[in-house]
Amino acid sequence: MSDEIHSELQAIVSKSPLLSSVLGNWDEIALPDSWLVAGAIAQTVWNHVFGFPPAYGIQDIDIVYFDPDDLSEDSEAEHSARIRAALSGLPVWIDVKNQARVHSWYEAKFGYPINPYTSTAEAITTFPTTAAAVGLRPGHANLELCTPYGLSDLLGAVVRPNKKQITREIYEKKIDRWIKLWPELTIVGWDQ
Repeated sequence: MSDEIHSELQAIVSKSPLLSSVLGNWDEIALPDSWLVAGAIAQTVWNHVFGFPPAYGIQDIDIVYFDPDDLSEDSEAEHSARIRAALSGLPVWIDVKNQARVHSWYEAKFGYPINPYTSTAEAITTFPTTAAAVGLRPGHANLELCTPYGLSDLLGAVVRPNKKQITREIYEKKIDRWIKLWPELTIVGWDQ
């Protein structure tokens, strides 16, 4: 990935009060292999591209981590409560999920089983769209990125299905909401 594209994403993120607040308080997250991921990043970029306020349409912020040594639902809930308290000034829901335990509830929620993930980076490769399959966290000098499908769809406001794990129904539910809020998105159909 070019430094220019990385810098463009970093500039967009830095102008977002929501994302800057989360990343600026990253020490409070204090979880193994943790990343700020998915929709809030994509939606922040779309807001920039289409001239909306930075927080327009953002319902939640997803923080994921990977802890195979503690797969308990209670522990995940405790981390969630702690992080929500630390970020209580934000006007959105903070969703915290241990990617090492997703396989334990995925079938009940979506109707089919998945194999356990081996890392947060692997989990990100399964996110429903290529534009939202992105993770950020503070690095040494800049943001550290996890972008398994690159940034061209994200920065180009293109929504493309990532068929690695999701169904057509999951994808279409997402795009139905998104197209109402960001009607100028380029939507790639499931069968394209």
